[in-house]
Amino acid sequence: MAEDFHGIRTLAIDIGGSGLKMLVLDEAGTPITERSRKPTPKQGTPENVLAVLKKQITGQGSFDRVSVGFPGVVVDGVAHKAVNLDPGWDGFDIAKALTGITGKPVRVANDADVQGLGVIDGKGVELVITLGTGIGTALYVDGHSVPNLEFGHHPFSKDRTYEECLGNTALKKAGDAKWNKRLKNAIRIWDRVFNYHMLYLGGGNARKISFQLPANTRKVPNIAGLLGGIALWRV
Repeated sequence: MAEDFHGIRTLAIDIGGSGLKMLVLDEAGTPITERSRKPTPKQGTPENVLAVLKKQITGQGSFDRVSVGFPGVVVDGVAHKAVNLDPGWDGFDIAKALTGITGKPVRVANDADVQGLGVIDGKGVELVITLGTGIGTALYVDGHSVPNLEFGHHPFSKDRTYEECLGNTALKKAGDAKWNKRLKNAIRIWDRVFNYHMLYLGGGNARKISFQLPANTRKVPNIAGLLGGIALWRV
């Protein structure tokens, strides 16, 4: 592996339902390139998404390994149940495909799991919710993740799931005020169900939160979904 004053370089990629983001992190997890963002193709097939990622990667310079956050269930680098992307992702080996593009080792996890690795304290029960195109969820116990939780697709209100009530489509339809009321109610439920030490709210729509959050709830920057990429290589 290439060694310089930055040590081992990690290309962190965040595959989202609306945006494809990446940057390179040094060994301490500090960004050493500018964050790149491109819209996710409307036809979000693996082939179309990988074509955009390949072009982005060429602008990131040198790196030694790759971490990827993916909006769905991931098992051993293989994607499953990517609700907000094309059905063609089900069973697609992301790690193998990106290793073929980059020639580097690749680790892949659920996007909320990766974001959580960038923000959690590692104490007790911690819950991470990403508010974006869909609803990403990650649960940690003493710093260890409970993988592929995906309870954003569980029932929440009037036979609708959390994602159907709090995802980006629901936000646009209901408006900010109603969406905030729903989120406030959801937080009460999550607190009772998980009895967490801390709840972290991230994703692009976290900026829409307009009410006072409980003391055991933090809003975290969206870039955490990339910064957690370095931690994916520590687990």
